[in-house]
Amino acid sequence: MGDVVRCQREVIDAQAHGAGLERRGGRFQPLCAAQVGAVHRERRGHMMALDGFDREARTAMVTFPGGQTWPSLGIGTWRMGESAAKRRAEVAAIRAAIDMGYRVIDTAEMYGEGGAEEAVGSAVAEAVRSGTIRRDDLFVVSKVYPHNASAKGTVAACERSLARIGLDHIDCYLLHWRGAVPLAETIGGFETLRSNGRIRAWGVSNFDLDDMQELVAVEGGSRCATNQVYYSLTARGPAFDLLPWQSARGIVTMAYSPIDQGALAASTLLRPIARRLGATPAQLALAWLLAQPGVMAIPKAARAAHLKENLDSQSLALTPHDLAQIDRVFPRPGRKTPLAMR
Repeated sequence: MGDVVRCQREVIDAQAHGAGLERRGGRFQPLCAAQVGAVHRERRGHMMALDGFDREARTAMVTFPGGQTWPSLGIGTWRMGESAAKRRAEVAAIRAAIDMGYRVIDTAEMYGEGGAEEAVGSAVAEAVRSGTIRRDDLFVVSKVYPHNASAKGTVAACERSLARIGLDHIDCYLLHWRGAVPLAETIGGFETLRSNGRIRAWGVSNFDLDDMQELVAVEGGSRCATNQVYYSLTARGPAFDLLPWQSARGIVTMAYSPIDQGALAASTLLRPIARRLGATPAQLALAWLLAQPGVMAIPKAARAAHLKENLDSQSLALTPHDLAQIDRVFPRPGRKTPLAMR
């Protein structure tokens, strides 16, 4: 409850600031003339910055190889499917996300040993039956365990995932992390699935630059659509070399744990910047990612309030001044660092 109250207080303070008030001594008092002027300048700057978004929906988009575009913000399902007692609530959370407008859903056979895929399948089936969406309105991502990633094993694992999710195809199927199976075998399995229409595209996860360079050198490896990595303000390492390399080749970067598993939501470093912008620290952390071309963020959220908070981050367009302030408290990487994993 303490976190919820603190979050609500921050939102109220931010809204009051935008209205020309600030909290002093437990009460809201008018801002001075200079402060009001600063607020107005911020508003003008952020409205101008919306040119980088879909103006009607204010939704940042990423383009996958082949030209398909999807929202830069999706929902993750890590740690879902692990408890039968939580299943109904997890299905309800995914369904709520779809109803709110989320169209990208990330899962994996590892999550709850298939339990998360089953929850995704139940939520998607409910939404399709209700007429809220059509199947093709969604971009569903799942992943194969490395020990299942032989040519035949990849195909078999995908078929099991399809059965659990209840779909006839997965939009993007990833190798969860690199294991002992040669990359050529895994790519062979991916290409069989793609040729048979069981997946639309494939990619990898937790691959550093040297892994990606080796991947694309393998026959068929250049068809990799995405690399899902741990990327957030507290883990900016991929921006040093991996992201520029992938961007130059049209490979989408999916950022998992973009709020650092909730830690950035309580960041005292982000709080002053977020308050000035009428946002929460979590929204600021997500907006920073959404401002980067070719980057998709997939935060996990199991409560409607957090789903809505994350979705609203799409309306927060950051100016160069905002980005410079963020860089001061979370500096850009100055050298190569090992790829972080969670």
